[in-house]
Formats: sequence, C-alpha cells, structure tokens
Amino acid sequence: MLFMENTLHNLRSELEHEYHITRKFFERFPENLNDYAPHAKSMKLMPLVAHIAEVFAWPEIILNTEGIDFAAGDYKPTVLHNREELLQFLDASYEKGKAALQKAPSLEGRWGLSHGEHKLADWTKYEAIRHALNQVTHHRAQLGVYYRLNDIPLPGSYGPSADDQSF
Repeated sequence: MLFMENTLHNLRSELEHEYHITRKFFERFPENLNDYAPHAKSMKLMPLVAHIAEVFAWPEIILNTEGIDFAAGDYKPTVLHNREELLQFLDASYEKGKAALQKAPSLEGRWGLSHGEHKLADWTKYEAIRHALNQVTHHRAQLGVYYRLNDIPLPGSYGPSADDQSF
C-alpha cells in the first residue's frame, strides 16, 4: 500500500510541475497565430495547445474509464479561440486531473485506446497516466519549435532557456 501511495504522490507532483511549466508557455501564446503550422503535416498552433491542455485532465478519464474508442466518438477535440480560453481550459483540466489523482484509491486495472476493433494501446492505469505526462512534454517541445520559428521567447522548462537567462 505504501508503494501505491508513493506512486500516486509522485504522479501528483509531476502533474503539478508540468502544469506550471506549461502555463508559462501558454501565457506567451500569440493571439494572431491560431492557424500557424510549420508544415502541411503539422498540427495548427491552437489545436496543438488545446490538446496539451486537455491532457492534464486525462488522469480523471483514465482512472474512471477502461479506455477511449475513437470510432465510437469517445473523444472530441476541444476547440479554443484565444489565450484567455486556453489558460482557463488549462487551469480547469489541471484541477480535474489533480482531483482525480487525489482521490484515487489505486492504479489497478487496464486502460486502452482503440479505433473500433483495432487496439491502438493497452496499458496499466499507471502506464496510461505516465504516457499522458509524456504527451505533455512531447507536445510542449513541439510548441517550443513553433514559438522559436515565430521569434516568441521561450520560457525555461527544466532550467533556463536561451531566452530566459535570468540567473
């Protein structure tokens, strides 16, 4: 039981840490570049940040369901229009994820992603939450490239950035 309590504590701490880093990035979100994409195969900027924000609520989904079936319409991307909506949505998503991890009795069970009969992923609930946290980091790095290509100064993530030399 102590191992589970420590694991949940660590996941809560990591979620909080990633939230604070992500909020710094979102506070610099450029209002005029919602449809910017560096390549035809790249996500547009606003859908990218909306996805990052929604991932903070995934612990609630993961802990309370057995998975998402894209074919069944279990997932609908969030549509946002400006920085204010983005920051509000990030804060609300974080609160949902944090609350779910606070009240989680365990991480037992499995969780998966599918498209109808086609299984895309099958994880333990712990692995699914870890994957979600990895998604935040991955897509925030992608966001950093978008910002850099548009001369938007990057905040530090796990230390100062080249634009954030305040030490």
